[in-house]
Amino acid sequence: MDIQEYFSLVFSDYTLRTITLGTAILGAVTGMLGSFAVLRKQSLLGDAISHAALPGIAIAFLITGAKDSNILLLGALVSGLIGTFWIRGIIKKTHLKSDTALGLILSLFFGFGMLLLTFIQKQPNANQAGLDKYLFGQAATLVESDVWMMAIVTGICLLVLLVFWKEFKMLLFDADYTKTLGFNTKLIDILITSFIVLAIVLGLQTVGVVLMSAMLLAPAAAARQWTNSLAVMVFLAALFGAFSGVFGTAISASQNNLSTGPVIVLVAAVFVIISFVFSPSRGLLFKQIRLIKNRRDLELHKTLAFMYNIAENHENISHPHAIKILNNFQGFTRGTLQKLVNKDYVTLDGNMWSLTKDGFEAASNLYNQQSSNNE
Repeated sequence: MDIQEYFSLVFSDYTLRTITLGTAILGAVTGMLGSFAVLRKQSLLGDAISHAALPGIAIAFLITGAKDSNILLLGALVSGLIGTFWIRGIIKKTHLKSDTALGLILSLFFGFGMLLLTFIQKQPNANQAGLDKYLFGQAATLVESDVWMMAIVTGICLLVLLVFWKEFKMLLFDADYTKTLGFNTKLIDILITSFIVLAIVLGLQTVGVVLMSAMLLAPAAAARQWTNSLAVMVFLAALFGAFSGVFGTAISASQNNLSTGPVIVLVAAVFVIISFVFSPSRGLLFKQIRLIKNRRDLELHKTLAFMYNIAENHENISHPHAIKILNNFQGFTRGTLQKLVNKDYVTLDGNMWSLTKDGFEAASNLYNQQSSNNE
């Protein structure tokens, strides 16, 4: 099945429609909430939470003996929240930095989770098979109830963002000022973090523990390159995440033996690369173009100012001595001189040059400006 056939079947085939809607909603909510994690410099938080959720899945299965996704994800949510608050406690109660706390909780919870999974896999209970899908995700297991759950959580997240937008924005950019205004910054911080944990837990079934942090961060990192507005960034991150889910699912379904989760992450990475290279304000391509332009403008200004200096100190600026001085000037290039000719600042006649009236005035202003800056 090719991609074109996939998009023609997505509206009629139940399985394809369910998976596509689920991954699109997941991409949107993780991108939306990931914007706050990126701007708060908590990029590793998603990785730590997703790994911290693994023992919760295993314990939920050991208690219930069933692979009901809602029960397992509830266990993951509880475990993820415990891991998150442990991270906060370590940072506040000890002298350890946040990256150390994140690394400790990540390794501790993930190691414990893998131990429990190994224990479960060796049990005679046949119902234990398939729990390892939460490591790398398996989008094909999504059913309509899972999509509805994602949609409801996304709607709640959107409602909370709209209601507490001002508080979230103030806390994000100036926590101390927010506190002086009388807002409970601890409660707001817990609220944001809890929703980030919830979004990560929702994606474990689709993308898996190992790759979930990429779904949280990649759309937000891509969106950050295009704007300085928080609202626009959140919208773009949700859009990039949704498109990553849809196109990743389409590519996975159109090829054999391609896991949906990793493909979605790779598509999100493509959005990041495109944004890093082609965004007008921060993109590497446009930065290089601006750098080259600034360098050429500087070269042009240096040449024009030097021409003015020669014209001021030599009665005959076409004298061979004056030309020799100009030709030995390190900022003088044929390309730069041609640009001055195109601007009608300089006239050329063979090797003979002279400043036009406009060129003399521009050079005079530039020379005087440089003199005043040096003073």
